[in-house]
Amino acid sequence: MSKQTQSNWDVIIAGGGPAGFFAAIRCAELNPKLRVLIIEKSSQTLGKVLASGGGRCNVTHACFDPAQLVSFYPRGGMALRGAFTRFQPADTVKWFETHGVKLKTEADNRMFPVTDSSATIADCLRQAATNAGVKVQLGTSLQKAEKNPKGGFNLEVREGAEFFPLQTKKLLIATGSDPKTREIVKSLGHSIEEPVPSLFTFNVNDKRIDGLAGVAVENVTLKMDSLTQSGPMLITHWGLSGPAVLRLSAWGARILFEKKYRSTLTVNWLGDYRLDSALEVLQRNKDWHENARKKIAAQPAFSQIPVRLWKQLTQFIGDKNWGDISKAEMRKLAEELTAGEFAIKGKGIFKEEFVTCGGVNLNEVDFKTMQSRITPDLFFAGEVLDIDGVTGGFNFQSSWTTGWLAGSALAL
Repeated sequence: MSKQTQSNWDVIIAGGGPAGFFAAIRCAELNPKLRVLIIEKSSQTLGKVLASGGGRCNVTHACFDPAQLVSFYPRGGMALRGAFTRFQPADTVKWFETHGVKLKTEADNRMFPVTDSSATIADCLRQAATNAGVKVQLGTSLQKAEKNPKGGFNLEVREGAEFFPLQTKKLLIATGSDPKTREIVKSLGHSIEEPVPSLFTFNVNDKRIDGLAGVAVENVTLKMDSLTQSGPMLITHWGLSGPAVLRLSAWGARILFEKKYRSTLTVNWLGDYRLDSALEVLQRNKDWHENARKKIAAQPAFSQIPVRLWKQLTQFIGDKNWGDISKAEMRKLAEELTAGEFAIKGKGIFKEEFVTCGGVNLNEVDFKTMQSRITPDLFFAGEVLDIDGVTGGFNFQSSWTTGWLAGSALAL
């Protein structure tokens, strides 16, 4: 192990991800006298930043009202309400600009570096840490942490096959959803909400969507149990994906886990249409004299439904013209369009954006400082906490916010 990790430290940060780096930089910039060390178990730091957004890094979301911002967090929104008044997306944008990186806002309000490269963000954070005097030790994992009776912590870390002791006055845990760290957190007196997957796609095997991989509908409304989400949806080879599905999976993460990822999904392909308003449109199509001899399957009544999907949703009617559709068939079609039921048979993984819900119980953390309410000088930031947002830059924003708050407090 390098000499830099053989001495005592003022601050040790376990986890070289976005929250850990942000905290380290903030702490070292505020108090340059402090000896700050990041230990990271993998061979590189900021791996999640580099993988995010297909290599573009969805840094944050252009929602600058804390009250509205918290609505994008299935878990942790209440705790973050005050935190976002201290550091929110507008502050993230300003921070990166101050450190030489400009961000841009896309049509859906996701924010990316103007370079469209996640390496820009990772390089910025690494350089800022170096400039602030932060030391980084790769391939080093936290194995044990015990409170020192004289103050601070005695740590045991592992590098390869070897174990080493470390001492620090303050400890920040920012290791994300790491099983080993959860045990360490418990040993320090904290309780853990056991992690389960969040942000995933649905496995659905149904003849109505068979062979339609790649077909997208811009605005659907999905219902499952007491949950409702709206937005774009994509049909895939294995079922359903897209923002509406991902949001529903996030809000329903624990429900679906308990149900072993088996549930009934109700799909309104027409977004906010009700049954009666859909019936009116179908009736107008039937009554329009030019439509009488046109095939129902070839003449969608709603422009928002792609032709290929429409053909399969109307297969039960058979090869009929609009003029020949019965009232019963029309009603069944309206029901199919506004409340079609699909069986969820399992979950898929959503590329590199995969996150979990669960982590350190939020009631045990002071969200003004991110310090433990149970163990003095112990701090938390990022996904190690029971916080998760929907897709769109929200998970990174909670990491920037909690990291910044932790770093501010660690500097004192």
